[in-house]
Amino acid sequence: MRAIQYDRFGDYDVLRPVDIPKPVPRNGQALVRLTTAGTHPLDNTVRLGMLPAGAVKPFPVTPGGIGVGTVEEPGASGPPEGSRVLISGGRYGIDADGTWAEYIVTDPSHLLILPDGIDDTTAAALTAGAGYLTARLALTELVGFQPGGTVLAPGSGGAVGQGGVEIARHLGASLAITTATTSTKAERGRAAGYEVIDLTRESLRDGVARLTDGRGVDVVLDGVAGPITGQALGALARGGTLVSIGYSAGTLADIDVTDLIWKAARIHGFQFALFTQEQINSTNAELLDLVARKAINPLVDRVFPLEQAADAQRHLIEGGPFGRVLLSV
Repeated sequence: MRAIQYDRFGDYDVLRPVDIPKPVPRNGQALVRLTTAGTHPLDNTVRLGMLPAGAVKPFPVTPGGIGVGTVEEPGASGPPEGSRVLISGGRYGIDADGTWAEYIVTDPSHLLILPDGIDDTTAAALTAGAGYLTARLALTELVGFQPGGTVLAPGSGGAVGQGGVEIARHLGASLAITTATTSTKAERGRAAGYEVIDLTRESLRDGVARLTDGRGVDVVLDGVAGPITGQALGALARGGTLVSIGYSAGTLADIDVTDLIWKAARIHGFQFALFTQEQINSTNAELLDLVARKAINPLVDRVFPLEQAADAQRHLIEGGPFGRVLLSV
């Protein structure tokens, strides 16, 4: 089968197309023939060797934690043969080979049947980058978000920025804000229906103050980090919470501790290990229903053929996409 692998940590150029044997299910695993795979900043982090020693399976590694396809062998308890499925959960592309391949073997509990009205590309866009899933779990399970609250999800082109705004609005937010680093992205965000702070025209704190009449936001879903974290912390309302999700702009942040002290603010780290497989599956099922009802609208920036996975990953990290970057298998 065709796949993308790397046999050492490094830059995009370590990713190479290979022809390898089709995997054989063992111990009740399911076998899925993939049609579409997602890219994720975590794929880049893993490939660069930035995870703790021993966290990644022995080389070679097939990347990709997100995928959509058709069940060929259901395993012990998976969906029936021929079912269109979404991979939900697991650590594929990290401690098991991932979705950048024609076939994958999975734990049957990691598969969700797709509704007929949702095509493979839309389903992959929903889960690539995990922005919608992250926002739903962070707001409901970690923060206890209530209708009428306000949310800031920086990064209008990214998964958490877009997913955070749409999920916050679905949960009854009175205001859901994102940011853009260029006026072009700000215009695209507004065209998509987002409330956007154009960071080329005003600072994040000034923009939040303007939009909230100086009060600040109740929750920040921070998938950007770097210099954004300190600014976003300062944009919180009293008693607000910043959920630290990702670090596309860097792992180090300068904060003013008075923003923590005088605002009585909280910072909460996010990772999927905090949640059970049942929570992940039920949340993804809810999100699929929202897509089917057109209550949320996952955006696709570009679909690359599998063999161009290195170009797709570079585009995701360096190209400033507006929407998800996918691989057609």
